[in-house]
Amino acid sequence: MGKTMDLLTRQKTLHAINDFSAREIPFVFLISFTGEENLVCTPEEASAAGFYMELPGMVNHAFKKIPGPPVQLLKRPPDQDGYHQAFQHVIDQILYGNSFLLNLTQPTPVETNFSLKEIFTRSVAPFKLFLEDQLVVFSPERFIRIRGRTISSNPMKGTMDASIPEAYRLLASDPKEDGEHNTIVDLIRNDLSMVAGNVRVKRFKYIEKIRTHQGELLQMSSEITGKLPENYRKQLGELLFRLLPAGSICGAPKKKTVEIIREAEGYERGFYTGVFGHFDGKNLDSAVAIRYIEKQGEQLVFKSGGGITFQSDCEKEYDEMLKKVYVPVY
Repeated sequence: MGKTMDLLTRQKTLHAINDFSAREIPFVFLISFTGEENLVCTPEEASAAGFYMELPGMVNHAFKKIPGPPVQLLKRPPDQDGYHQAFQHVIDQILYGNSFLLNLTQPTPVETNFSLKEIFTRSVAPFKLFLEDQLVVFSPERFIRIRGRTISSNPMKGTMDASIPEAYRLLASDPKEDGEHNTIVDLIRNDLSMVAGNVRVKRFKYIEKIRTHQGELLQMSSEITGKLPENYRKQLGELLFRLLPAGSICGAPKKKTVEIIREAEGYERGFYTGVFGHFDGKNLDSAVAIRYIEKQGEQLVFKSGGGITFQSDCEKEYDEMLKKVYVPVY
């Protein structure tokens, strides 16, 4: 990394985002899951410090994609007994009525023949992030996009192996996946209603195919839109933090569900399941920091998870969590 960057507190992050957006100065940002340790700076400052991004219409690096050998990724799955205990705690809390849906995640140690930089340059994803020698993200999920005064969000909930016979029909009709998706759409609609008017579900339960090094996955999403007030740029920081953490990676109701997550998971998410994005001086695009590999000492750790409801099966959820441990290099 070149020049080191200081992590900003929530309050300093709010101030920096408000200042940049009010003055229509382009900036990039990375906000942690807790919202207490964040990065905000101009794209040029970011690239000088080893903080790189690729989003639709924005790239702040000149890396070349150099052909090489196929990617190899060795997983060392988390202890199943430990996962079962965390899962049971979540189910108990759901049955007590403290949560309707909770996104349970765990870290999986991995080994790969690729460097983090090679994963960043060769992976195929709409939203990518690379903190030099620290972490890489290749996210398929948008957080929010703002064009003019229109705000939109595309929450993802519902995943299935595309190789399963009739996978599209099964994913669209699965009661557990359907309930999980409906809950998140309702949550995001309520979230956007806190900052925008005329909120509506523009597209409901569309399914996309995601290619990975180990096959294809189906992912179900919806699109919710709304209209922001005319002066929103003067308070863009407050707007972002009112919507955080992203509903798809915590659950509902948010406040109590986040408390349960901290009790159940037993590790720090850090930047994982936070958000990152770019403001170009007028418009904003951002993503949820999922599909995430972090360097911890000499060990690489892939953080992944999935939504738990009262209909969830522990073994299936554990398997889904491991299916999301992939790199989209092919």
